[in-house]
Amino acid sequence: VQLQASGGGLVQSGGSLRLSCAASGSIFSIDNMGWYRQAPGKQREMVAVITNSGSTNYADSVKGRFTISRDNAKNTVYLQMNSLKPEDTAVYYCKLYVRRIVPGTGDYWGQGTQVTVSS
Repeated sequence: VQLQASGGGLVQSGGSLRLSCAASGSIFSIDNMGWYRQAPGKQREMVAVITNSGSTNYADSVKGRFTISRDNAKNTVYLQMNSLKPEDTAVYYCKLYVRRIVPGTGDYWGQGTQVTVSS
């Protein structure tokens, strides 16, 4: 299973970005899909998670500004980030719980995409 994350970049405070993370390979189904981030000198933290039924959970710091969604047909998860703040600057990682018919069911992480918000 390979995860390809994209969409990061440099944006001014108040701007928007949309992250994507597409999974490929031998996949039977995907349960939870999530986005996490890690700022320099800080621990990785959950940003948003979406279940296979569409239920969502957000970190308090991003509620009302970020929206997570998924396209099951494309094995892809998205993170729409609006009203970005400098404190949102971090490397963003996607994590998917992938079910496989072959061995290898479990969590898979994307390679990370840098988001930088300038003040």
